[in-house]
Amino acid sequence: MTTIRKIGFIGVGNMGNPMAANLLKGGFEVTVFDARAETAAAFVAQHGGKAAASLADLARDADAIVTMLPDDKIVRKVMLDAGGAAAAMTKGAVLIDMGTCDPTGTRTTAEALQKLGLHMVDAPVMGGVVFAKDGTLDIMAGGSDELVARCTPVLKAMGRGVTHCGPVGSAHAMKALANYVNACALINAIEALTIGKKFGLDPKMMADALVPMCAGRNHPIEKKVIPQILTHKYATGMALSFIAKDVKIAVDMAHAIDAAVPLGEKVSELWNDAATKVGAKVDQTEIVRYWEEATGVKL
Repeated sequence: MTTIRKIGFIGVGNMGNPMAANLLKGGFEVTVFDARAETAAAFVAQHGGKAAASLADLARDADAIVTMLPDDKIVRKVMLDAGGAAAAMTKGAVLIDMGTCDPTGTRTTAEALQKLGLHMVDAPVMGGVVFAKDGTLDIMAGGSDELVARCTPVLKAMGRGVTHCGPVGSAHAMKALANYVNACALINAIEALTIGKKFGLDPKMMADALVPMCAGRNHPIEKKVIPQILTHKYATGMALSFIAKDVKIAVDMAHAIDAAVPLGEKVSELWNDAATKVGAKVDQTEIVRYWEEATGVKL
């Protein structure tokens, strides 16, 4: 596979603008295209590079095309619809899709591109505009070992690290799951803080206390999932029923003061059901068996 030097960048909005700028700083030849021609022109005026008049013009000499677009449907449209970029790309060129897209749609796009002799890597990012500007995005990549290695210099011009997640589509899957975990944690914290405030606790005190209690030594990924669940040790020393009891106390407290606790109610229901089906006296981490049984997969 040839070294990537010439890049066509589609979508130079809030995130795409600084990302494409960092590619220029990294020594790549960058041509940009945006649905709004004035946005592409403003990028060139600010950073340099070239603006393409059409998707075909963008793609014609590119070793790779980078997309920073809202979803996989738009990616397919700009790549595969009539007048799209794929028809003008050189055989062996690669699409690097850096937006947050549906991984199933990503695989569909990759299959269509493969039939045209083209490659695809999905490479979504973690981090906002500030990190895009200073080139410290955390980037996930999905694709073959050889293809990801070929794209890594491009990705490292925009981020501080690249995690190879597996075959094409896997990085988009990992990004969605990471945001799902973060979204759950955020509403979990908000729910706890609002219940505590209604009970009479100070929000700042609670937030400060939760750092060592939950984000520090008790962080579930670092302290339970990796060392206990993935190793199948299941030996934290805390019984499953004790966690179920503590969650119920929190929910009962919320009910007693008439505080909203929809997430807590569902979490309590799940822990109680797991205590019945998996066992009340087993280690708390063995709650994983509840999901393993439901999904048919073993962690």
